[in-house]
Amino acid sequence: MARDLHADRARLALFVTQFGWHRLRTRLMAHPLFPWRSTSVPVPSRLLFAPHDLRTGDPTRASEFYAGRFAFAGKVVLTDGVSPFEVEPPSREWAEELMSFAWLRHMQAAGTPIARANARALVGDWIGMRGHRMPIASSPEVMARRVISWLTQSPLVLQDADPSFHRRFIRSLTSQVRMLANIGADARDGRPRLACALALAFASLCMADQTRLMKLAQKRLVDELDRQILADGGHASRNPGMLVEVLLDLLPLRQCFGARHMPPPPALLNAIDRMMPMLRFFRHVDGAFAHFNGMGPTPADWLATVLAYDDARGRPLSNAPYSGYQRMEAAGTVLIADTGAPPPMPLSHEAHAGCLSFEMSAGRNRIVVNCGMPATAREEWRAVARQTAAHSTATVEETSSCRFVTGGALMRLCGTPILEGPAELHVDRSERGGADVLRASHDGYARRFGIIHQRSWRLSPDGARVDGEDLFRVAQGEEFSADQPSGYAIRFHLHPAVQPSRASDGHSVILKLPDGDRWAFAAPDSAVTIEESIMLAAGSGPRRTAQLVITGQAREVPRVAWTFVRAKSVKG
Repeated sequence: MARDLHADRARLALFVTQFGWHRLRTRLMAHPLFPWRSTSVPVPSRLLFAPHDLRTGDPTRASEFYAGRFAFAGKVVLTDGVSPFEVEPPSREWAEELMSFAWLRHMQAAGTPIARANARALVGDWIGMRGHRMPIASSPEVMARRVISWLTQSPLVLQDADPSFHRRFIRSLTSQVRMLANIGADARDGRPRLACALALAFASLCMADQTRLMKLAQKRLVDELDRQILADGGHASRNPGMLVEVLLDLLPLRQCFGARHMPPPPALLNAIDRMMPMLRFFRHVDGAFAHFNGMGPTPADWLATVLAYDDARGRPLSNAPYSGYQRMEAAGTVLIADTGAPPPMPLSHEAHAGCLSFEMSAGRNRIVVNCGMPATAREEWRAVARQTAAHSTATVEETSSCRFVTGGALMRLCGTPILEGPAELHVDRSERGGADVLRASHDGYARRFGIIHQRSWRLSPDGARVDGEDLFRVAQGEEFSADQPSGYAIRFHLHPAVQPSRASDGHSVILKLPDGDRWAFAAPDSAVTIEESIMLAAGSGPRRTAQLVITGQAREVPRVAWTFVRAKSVKG
């Protein structure tokens, strides 16, 4: 135990030191007085073409921008005639959205002369105010998104522009690309660093005269793809939503190589080929993604766009061992389970303590879900959403299976990574009596309470029954001591469309689905209660829902069996 504690402290100290150094170096190199011209990026004579933006736009938003109404990340600002870049941002998320210029796609969707003129005026305001020096605007990830947005929307911004504006736009763009080339490698690991590599790759292909940048950009992109896209196609952060986000950039980038009559790096093509099947892996029959590790509402239009590029369209994988997930499917019933350890500390800022949680759907009805993350106000909900109690799994002594950086100087310095979580996991997949059987265990509660949590699922061949079992055992294989804390709560969060009603026996609950189907949940040897819950990842914002809860003491009742079974249909 003492050796493990010392190892954890050493690992945390190394992470904080490295993170702090990268952050300091990024700030220094982004400062206007810092001589960061170590990578030469010449001002191009012209832009050769604009990449295709696969993210759909909403033309009504362009009218709102023209009226001075800027709604981002759940916050609305009315500018009253001043530039949006001069107002006090209501939240960091709002400022990041504004400074990324991703909203230019809405003005492109409008396609009107007024929208084009307004887009050009807003970009001109930002350039005139030296926006790249603003603290939030100069963060590597925001800068990367802005470079990609400016490149993809350059026809919108530059059409009908006078030569003076054209020169200022190209110079500002080049300056930002040059800065990214120097600070991108020091961006926070995961999505931010990959976004920087993608922005450099786009710039090297779309801007003329960039032979040297092209070599640097391709090397960084290949390095990040090889490191972040796992062998089974999942992302190293374990967030399913990252697949959609990354593919929305990789697919247009592949087209850019074609436009330059250059072969894409094999790493790019391999990453796309591995990620496409994983899109199907995480989908329920209704098209929604399972809510694991920071996944929010499924962006249906973006997902449909990405899936249009999927040529295989085969049956989803059942086993994603590198990503740490398992999928069971029979006759329209789908069960997706998290059976993996937390991602490495530098990649764990958005990861959740949801080990051995699962989601279950029957046909187009989702029944069991995790709470997920909301699309907006994520900072307000992050601490709650990451807890084990927000997932359909078991907690011990009302604690989470992971420990997070949650406040103080450490959070201000290095964010909110996972400090400690399940390290030893066992996963076994088999078939018994024609049924698919999955058994997994984790040691996330072993250090604090000496308890191993083991869970098993059995899905019948006709998809009409899921038998489960939760087992709590002493980590060393001995008996529970009389004074050992061992209280557990097993939660099954229900989708808001599911209507639960408790049966008179106290052990069963009838679940009425929107299409009239009924399922029954039963735990024959345990009392089942219905409690309030909240689904944070609902498309229209957080929604009230219910959860089924079983509580007990592991030293008294270490084994809990439960079953979901299709009861009958009352359609019509």
